[in-house]
Amino acid sequence: RKDPAEIIRRLMSYLDATRSKVHPDVWQALIPVVQNHPILEYFLEDPLTRWSHDKPRGYSGDAQLLDYIYCDPHVAESVANASEIGKALYSHTKDVPSCIAARERRDLLTRYVDEIAAKNGPQAEVLAIAAGHLREANRSAALQEGRLKRWVALDQDPQSVALITRDFQGTAVEAIDGSVRTVLTRGHKLGKFDFIYASGLYDYLAHNVAVKLTKTCLQMLKPNGTFLFANYAEGNPDAGYRETFMNWVLLLRSEADMWDIINASVDRNTVEAQVFFGENRNVLYGVIEKRG
Repeated sequence: RKDPAEIIRRLMSYLDATRSKVHPDVWQALIPVVQNHPILEYFLEDPLTRWSHDKPRGYSGDAQLLDYIYCDPHVAESVANASEIGKALYSHTKDVPSCIAARERRDLLTRYVDEIAAKNGPQAEVLAIAAGHLREANRSAALQEGRLKRWVALDQDPQSVALITRDFQGTAVEAIDGSVRTVLTRGHKLGKFDFIYASGLYDYLAHNVAVKLTKTCLQMLKPNGTFLFANYAEGNPDAGYRETFMNWVLLLRSEADMWDIINASVDRNTVEAQVFFGENRNVLYGVIEKRG
C-alpha cells in the first residue's frame, strides 16, 4: 500500500498541472466532477481538508481552518482523533506551500505590530480586519508587555469574536463584531490607528470592493500610519486541490493586480507604497505608509 502522503502529493501535482493547462471554463466544469467522485471520501479523512470542504461555520476559510493550518493547540485533539490515513494526509497538507506561507504571514503580522509599538510607544493603536482568532497576537511581545493602547479585532463571525474576547481578556485586545460593510459605512467610529491590516480578506474581494476598503482604511490611519493587505498569489501550486477537494476558492492576484488596487486607492505622492512576495512566493503583500 502506498503512503497516503505520497498519494496526496501526486494528486496535488496532477491537479495543479491540469488547472494550469486547461481553459478556466473547462476547469470550472471539472470541479464538480472531482467533488462528486467517490475518491473524495478518502481525502476527507484529513481533518484540514474535511473542515475546509464541509464549511462547518457556513463559509470558506474560517478561523478554525486557519488553526488547522497553524497546527494550533486549539485543534490538536481533533487531529489526534483522526484516522491513521487522516493523520498521514494531514502531515502532508499542513506543510503544502500555501500553509507554510500562511504561518509566515501570521508571524509577519506579529513582527509588524511589535515594530510599530516600538516606534510609537504605548499610545500605539492597531486594527485587524477579518481578524479570525487573532493568532498573531499570541506571540506579540508588545501585547504581553502592555505596550499597546488598543488592538481592535474586527470579525463578522460571532464565534471568532467570542474566542478572541475570552482568550485576550485583560489585554489591549478589543474584539468587535463587524464586516467589510461595517468598515465601509462607519469606519470613522472606530477611531484612528497606527497600523491597520487585512491579511486573509482580499482573497475574497473583487477589485472595486478592495479599492473601496483600501481607501477607507487609509482614511482611518493616523499620520505616518501603515496599512497592510495580503493576498494569495497567482501560480499557487495548491490551488487545484484547494478548489476541488477542499471546496475553497480564493481570488489569486499578481503583483500587477496588487499595484492596481494601490494605484486606484491613493495619490502615490502622499504615500510610500510597496508590493512584495513572502518567502515562498505564495503570498503577496501590499504595504502603504501614509506620509505625515
